[in-house]
Amino acid sequence: MPSDHPEPEPPALPAALLDPWPVIVAGAALWALVTIAAFTIGACESWRPIALAGLGTGVVGTSIFLWQRTAARRGARGAQTGLETQTPPERPIKRRQAKET
Repeated sequence: MPSDHPEPEPPALPAALLDPWPVIVAGAALWALVTIAAFTIGACESWRPIALAGLGTGVVGTSIFLWQRTAARRGARGAQTGLETQTPPERPIKRRQAKET
């Protein structure tokens, strides 16, 4: 039965949960540590293929994220929605005025 009251809107997520960079940096750091351990500790030699696959997957994933974010900022029709599209404010260009003689 329809009601006269509209459905309540969910609250907006905090900015900290919308920023993907902490997750990207933490993932990259952990895979880098695993890779270093795999190549320096003899007992961890079997980790090498997994560590390299993790690093490769992270590079590919970060590249796709950056590509999609750039497309969203550009306003491309096929760009993923929901990505942060704000660009940093542009600094005004200071032009020298010609001296009048």
